[in-house]
Amino acid sequence: MASVGRSGSRSEQPPMADTGHDSNPAEENWQEDGEPAVPRWGPQHPGAKELAELYSPVKRFQEWVCVILNIALMNCNLYHLVINFSWDHIHLILIGIIAGMLTADFTSGLVHWGADTWGSVDLPILGKAFIRPFREHHIDPTAITRHDFIETNGDNCMLTVIPLANMAYKFFTLSPEAMYGTYPWECYVFSLGLFVTLTNQIHKWSHTYFGLPSWVCFLQDWHIILPRKHHRIHHVSPHETYFCITTGWLNYPLEKIGFWKTLEDIIQGLTGNKPRADDFKWAQKTK
Repeated sequence: MASVGRSGSRSEQPPMADTGHDSNPAEENWQEDGEPAVPRWGPQHPGAKELAELYSPVKRFQEWVCVILNIALMNCNLYHLVINFSWDHIHLILIGIIAGMLTADFTSGLVHWGADTWGSVDLPILGKAFIRPFREHHIDPTAITRHDFIETNGDNCMLTVIPLANMAYKFFTLSPEAMYGTYPWECYVFSLGLFVTLTNQIHKWSHTYFGLPSWVCFLQDWHIILPRKHHRIHHVSPHETYFCITTGWLNYPLEKIGFWKTLEDIIQGLTGNKPRADDFKWAQKTK
């Protein structure tokens, strides 16, 4: 597989295991004295164990609430989109859907980059609730495949609740004439909300190598959603590239213009903080 560095050049890498790394985390490493070594990654890594234990009942409750609200709002808005549909501006509708997918892909990259690169698990509220999963994922990439629907999608559902609620409010309050005029925009918002909601599920599928439905494999193979091989590039340490995880369409162009590296240089120059310092700290934990 070819990996992409900061310069945009490609170098050949050996075939990688399903974990996104180049060896099997289930294999035991041994020191010269015969004692088992600390796993470099996987569920037995000390950092992975500690991070997994930080998943709390309060966090679980927040995820459940957000998933329920998201599903209710999605169904409500879809119903109103269907009953208000008109062929008059079908071209604008299609543009809105594609634009929503692109915006979701960029948003996924921005959030993924921000959480991977900055902040700490020790931050009040945000650390354990929202940064913790990103730290766990780099140490134990297949943990996401063991998460249920709620844990996988709860946070993404939370991000969409306010825009979807605003969309529903407009369907109930705007006149038919006003809704006709804003309909293409609402298609964009719905597409954006749908693909933001699905982003972490798509991400989970990119780490799942057995038992995927054929339609998911079809979407991956045609790069309509994030393909498995494409996402492996991000999981080459130090995890500094290919952050977009909805469709992955924007990864190559953003890498070619050095988008993430430029942002990191600006922030490091202004704050003195080193990118991925907390990520490295958790990866190096030995107990």
